[in-house]
This record gives sequence, C-alpha cells and structure tokens, in this order.
Amino acid sequence: MSDNSYETKCKVVPVATIENGKRYFVSLELPMSYGWYDDVSMVVEKNGQDCYFPMKYSRSEGNMAIFEATVDLETTAIINYYFMCRVNGFFKYIKNGTTFDHRDMKQEEKLKMSVNFEAPDWAKGAVMYHIFVDRYRRGSKDEMKEMPRRTIHKSWNEEMVLGPDANGIWNADFYGGDLKGIEETLDYIKSLGVTVLYLSPVVWSQSNHRYDTADYMNVDPYAGCNDNLKSLCEAAHRKGMKVVLDAVFNHTGNDSKYFNEYGTFDNVGAFQSMNSPYSKFYRKHSENGKTYYDYWWGMTNLPVCDGYSPEWKHFITGENGVIDHWFSLGIDGLRLDVADELTDEFIELIRKAVKRNKEDGFILGEVWKNPMRMGRGYISSGKGMDSVMDYSLVDALIRYFKYGDVDKLAYIIRDIKTEYPKDTINTLMNFTSTHDISRAINIFATYDFQEYGEWAWNPNCNDLEWCRNFKLTSEQYKYGRAVYEAYVFALAFMPGILSIFYGDEVGLQGIGNLANRKTYPWGYRDKKLLEFFRYIGKMRSNEGFLKEAELNIFDITRDYLMFERESEEEKVLVTVNRTGEDKRFAMPGEYEKTDSGIYVLKKSMPGHLSPYGAVAVKSKK
Repeated sequence: MSDNSYETKCKVVPVATIENGKRYFVSLELPMSYGWYDDVSMVVEKNGQDCYFPMKYSRSEGNMAIFEATVDLETTAIINYYFMCRVNGFFKYIKNGTTFDHRDMKQEEKLKMSVNFEAPDWAKGAVMYHIFVDRYRRGSKDEMKEMPRRTIHKSWNEEMVLGPDANGIWNADFYGGDLKGIEETLDYIKSLGVTVLYLSPVVWSQSNHRYDTADYMNVDPYAGCNDNLKSLCEAAHRKGMKVVLDAVFNHTGNDSKYFNEYGTFDNVGAFQSMNSPYSKFYRKHSENGKTYYDYWWGMTNLPVCDGYSPEWKHFITGENGVIDHWFSLGIDGLRLDVADELTDEFIELIRKAVKRNKEDGFILGEVWKNPMRMGRGYISSGKGMDSVMDYSLVDALIRYFKYGDVDKLAYIIRDIKTEYPKDTINTLMNFTSTHDISRAINIFATYDFQEYGEWAWNPNCNDLEWCRNFKLTSEQYKYGRAVYEAYVFALAFMPGILSIFYGDEVGLQGIGNLANRKTYPWGYRDKKLLEFFRYIGKMRSNEGFLKEAELNIFDITRDYLMFERESEEEKVLVTVNRTGEDKRFAMPGEYEKTDSGIYVLKKSMPGHLSPYGAVAVKSKK
C-alpha cells in the first residue's frame, strides 16, 4: 500500500572529492503532520546488499522536519538508493516524493546516481562517422608497394575478395584507403553533422581489417604513416570533430613484431622462442607436459594476449606505452575491441592511461549484450569504460520496423533506462550498421534474414558466393530505403551517439560481415538518401538539448512508435510509422498547438503519418 498524501523532498549534493570517491551532503524533508520520526536513513545498494547511512534531525521549516547527513561513497557508475524511516512505530520507504509502506520497490522505482563517473560532454548525443579505413578513400598518389601475403586491387571498383585468396589467406586484399583520403573529405563528413570520427584500426597489421596488429607503434604503410594520423587529428579538430581510434588489446596477429611466426621482423618473437621477452605478452596453456599458446576462437593467426601479464599491461598502459603514443598523435578516445574479453583490471588501467593524456578522453567498448548484467565492473565500477556499442537497442529497433516486434523494443528500452548510468545512456553508440553486420538497407529490403535468430542482421544463408552476388532489385531497394529512413529517423532521436557506417548514408549494399565492407561508391551515390542524412545531421546539430534529454515512451504499437525527449526547458514528441499505410494518431494536449519547430519525414504532419513517415514536434516547457 502506498501513501501519496505527503510529499517529501530530498537532495544529494557532492561537496568534496575524496580518495576513490566523493563526499555528499544529503538532506531529506518529511512532513511533521504525518507523525514522529525515528531511524531516518539513506539506504544505498552495494554489491547486492543494503548499506544504511543514519540521518540526524537538523531543524524544522514550516510543517517540514529536515534530516541531514554527510555520506562518503566510492566511485561507481551507478548507485541505487532510497530513504527509510520509522514513523509512529511503523517503517516507511521513500523515493521521488512518494512514501511506501513496504520495501518491495522495483528497480525502476529506486533513485540512481553516479559517483565520480562522468562521460565526456563532447561524446553525449554526438553524430559519429565510422570508417573502415581501407575501403573509404585513397588520398595518396604514391604506388602501393607489394608486401608479403598481401594482394593489391588494380582499381577502386574492382570486385573484393570474399573468403581465402589464391594463397589461402583471408582478408588480405587491399584497396589502399588511407588517412590522407579521410582528411581530404572532412568537409563532406562534416556536412552530415558529424562531430566524431571513429576509425577502424590503422596500426600496422597483416589484414585489411587490421584487427590483427603487427606493430602497435606505427600506422600501416597502406594507410599512411604516423604523421598522417597526426595531421588528420589536427584537421578534424579545426573542424570541431574528435577522433576515436579502434584499439585491439585482446590479441595480436601471428605475423607481428611480437609473435613473428614468419620471421618478418628483425627480432625473436614469441612463436620463435618461449624465452623471447614477447612471450610474456601471450596467454598459454599446458598439455601433456608441453606449453602452447592460446588463439582467439581457435584462429591460429590470432594469438591471445594475457591480460594479467604485468609486461603486457605495462606495454599498453604504462608511461610511454601504446596508449600514450597514440594520444601524442592527437586522438581523443578509444573503442575497445572485444571489451568483454579484457580483464576488469586491464580496462581500469586503460582508463587511467586515457585520462592521463586527456581528462575528457572517451572509452567505448564492444559489448554485444547488457553490460550491467555480466557480473563485471567495466562500466558499473565507474573506473572502466564510459559506454558501449548498443547492439541490443539496434537489434530491437530493427525487429520493430521489420517485423513489428513491440515487446522486445519495450523491454530493451526499459532495461536501458533503469539499469544503465545516465552518462552511459547519453553516449551509447547507436549505429546504422557496422563492419560486423549486414548493411541496414539490405536488412530492411528483403526477408533473407533470420526473424527468430539471435540477431536481426544474421542472414539465412552464409554462403560466400551468395553474399558476393547478392544485389537488391530496384523495387527492393526503393522499399528498403523507405523503411530504413523511418528507422534512422527514430534512431536519431534516441539518447546516445548516432553512428553512421561509411556508405550507409548513400545506399551502399552488403549482406554478411564481409560483403558489407565494399569500397565507398564515389560517383555512384544515392543523392536522395544523402540529403536525408544531411537533414538528420542538421536536426541533431540544431537540437542541442537532445544530448542529455530524458527518454519517455508514450506508445509502441504495431503501427507506430511514439516517444518524447525532455529536458528542463525543451521537449520533443517523436512519432514514426512502421507501416506502408497512412496512419492517424492523437497528439498529446501540450503538443497540439506549438510553433517551436517541426521535423518531418515523407510529408507527414502532426496527427497524420504518411507510409513509413515520421514527425517530431517541439514544445517549450
């Protein structure tokens, strides 16, 4: 039974930074007309247990009794708390101005806050452009020199190699997209409203995706050089953009300075001798009295690094280590590859190294499922990553717009709102596509995907030849684009970072996570789709309040999605049609008459949605 008759007021204000945390002044106002209060406490959840912080009576003002306390809390990304008191001999539980007669509050009913955990302001609500470097643009006029176990394409539009090449090597074909090519197109990227560049790995590696590092200290020769990375960062900064670099610390390549299986480098690598100083970088296991190296998912070209090794941790995170080196070239943040396979301690050391270089350095992790439920501290501790790639929300939105899955979208949004720290919510990477999934326009255009599979982007067929030859008909493309635009419109108004995978803004196709890495189609762009993305980018730039606005879900039906983003001074109602039919909807009263601004898709208007159309109506509070 709850009693809403007596409104309570509370405030929790940081007053000092202490070692590994903050000190807070806590004040709670309780109505004296309710009775006599004893045992007033702030109750904080810690490691699944309730910790009680007694509050002392301070004074009375009007009909309110004021209780206060000073509380020291350790650094953490999220704390759930509420207040408890005994009044007239009965216990009451208080949160958000409501008094309960029982402690059985749902997680979403509790108050939450962060201690010493703040994501960089520039990452909140940003627009990101995700570039797979080898396939974006070649700026250098120099001829690419032949290198062992690599093949070079003769032209930009030549068909890519899917699967092993003639020598049996995967991902060894290069087009030569480079850092100079990215720098030459910064004005184009900026026209999309982009504020953050996210680059796939650029360090020297043996493959075109470069997730198999050969030398952490040098840019791959086909991508340019260290000076090119520095020049790109400086140019991006001049245009108001930050640069985030993909960081691969879980494994290296076997053809690397550190493992050196082929003897490519002039040093003794771990493969060549267990006595090599680099041997301590790698994880091992013993079998039948012999010691063997571990390989990532059994792939013998990817030896796994030992996250517990002092030598490895120092090499990456120590003074003058890898992270210091990259930040000295001007980057602003890291995206941690397979972050859930890194140890918590290693991630904490990564954070210290990033913050040592830039106080507002950003750390984004590749974590596919809810990071708050994994029993790990890489976000919840407040000492690790700032945020993650939001696979769960993207999957749920795709399923909603493609199949009308109302329930999944509803509970994924609920989980995010109630379980994630606010600064993490505001910096979640909400992507159109990535290098690991099929292109979004392909997903929406056909039913060649697993409706009931683990992820909405998994194709029914994994045959490489089928993926290579797959191409949408003009009718399929037109339909796919219509649904895709509705999806992007909704995604653009969600909390977090809107991330555009290179080419998604111009209709680049690709089914499966190899065929999705085609070269950017310079000269063959869908200009209508491009203008839509520029419109979305302009909207994000204009509506700065979206960076930290709260998300309120009004309605999720099989016809349309309606939600609100709300700040202290402004709010916007977003309604998106997921069907191919005209739909009418009732406008909430406060939005019926407003001249604060309207954004539309496909000639929709307040109260009326065109097929796959949308409307966003602003209102002052």
